[in-house]
Amino acid sequence: MDVYPWLVLTHVVAAFVFILAHGVSAFVAFRARAEPDRARLGALLDLSSSSLGVTFIALAVALVAGIAAAIVGGHFAKFWPWAAIIVLVVVGGSMTPLATYPMSALRRALGQPTRDDQKKGVVPEPQTDAEVAILRAKLRPELVSAIGLGGLVILIWLMQEKPF
Repeated sequence: MDVYPWLVLTHVVAAFVFILAHGVSAFVAFRARAEPDRARLGALLDLSSSSLGVTFIALAVALVAGIAAAIVGGHFAKFWPWAAIIVLVVVGGSMTPLATYPMSALRRALGQPTRDDQKKGVVPEPQTDAEVAILRAKLRPELVSAIGLGGLVILIWLMQEKPF
């Protein structure tokens, strides 16, 4: 039995699940910027947080299956799989300062502990509505979405065309 097609299928399905789950956080970022009601904003941020577990599991499965498929398919002798990994690292690395940090700051401003806060046993003090508004205004979902979509297009192109 040839395992390569199954690895590719697993990789593609996991990538779709990743995009679906991560899309929740993307849409929350757009809505959070415009949501003045603290209770609704808190619920949106809870929704975003709850989708991240599936996001990271799907990313891990997509990564493992993609690397396994590249090994089984003999693709690592070419540059395109390495380019795909570089794109993934660059896009993922840009998401932390552009999306994760601002969303975490907003959670803390509402008095919601982040994952790091929970590990440390810290419960942040809620900030004023004015401070929350400043943090909401700092969200840049258009930029983050453009980087994510651009990276996705490059990844699809690399896997489809295998250009080098």
